[in-house]
Amino acid sequence: MNEIEKITSRDNQRLVYARKVRDGREDGRIFVEGKRLVAEALRSGVEIDECYFTSGFDDEDLLYTVADRAKGTFELSAKLFNSIADTKNPQGIILIAKRPANGRETIEQRLRAGEGTVPLVLFLKEINNPANLGAIMRTAEAAGVAGVVVSTGSADVHSPKATRAAMGASFRVPVWDGVTFDEGVEWAKGLGLKTIAADISADKSYADTDWTSGAMLIFGSEAHGLSVAELLSVDNKILIPMANGVESLNLAVSAGIIMFEAVRQLTTDN
Repeated sequence: MNEIEKITSRDNQRLVYARKVRDGREDGRIFVEGKRLVAEALRSGVEIDECYFTSGFDDEDLLYTVADRAKGTFELSAKLFNSIADTKNPQGIILIAKRPANGRETIEQRLRAGEGTVPLVLFLKEINNPANLGAIMRTAEAAGVAGVVVSTGSADVHSPKATRAAMGASFRVPVWDGVTFDEGVEWAKGLGLKTIAADISADKSYADTDWTSGAMLIFGSEAHGLSVAELLSVDNKILIPMANGVESLNLAVSAGIIMFEAVRQLTTDN
């Protein structure tokens, strides 16, 4: 195990740096907090820069494994640890890690190689709720999609809150972010993917759509959806039929329903 250094000052520059990463003010680095996410980061091969843990941390095996991988490991008092934590009830371990690489090439490779369960890419336009974004990432991994494209104006898929909601999926599912709507649609069409937008005004059910030949499934923002011009630019529009006058579902739920319909079509003869 690499040497462990004890930090005793709140103003230590490493702690200042950790807070900047936590707050999204350091490009190229992510903030990973909690035993489960640290274990997921290790399993996923995430490159770890630094580890911070509390005195008396109760999982020595996890700590030793991290300390062997991290470039620096630092012990803090509970008070100092709380000063950098993002959660109200921290579990005593935090990593500063390298942000996963831009996933555009990986998504393209997976589509061409037929990797994943479904030839499907998600495009998320201006999704501002990090918990929703993380939940969609978790479901996307479970469904085996080729990757997720996230537009400009969206929450950061690697923010602490989104990372917690993703439960490790954002370490593994390729993500291409900072993409404009037009850029994403043009890219998908260049790969031979149908562009299919979820929209409450559509007259075709998601279940009546052929998902087996490759598609980019597009969702607009929770508050505003997609513009008229954007809807006119896609190949198809679909909706999830709902009973009793219900107008909409949570975005992550809607994405999950449609993704697993694609899985069903590819894994059954129906």
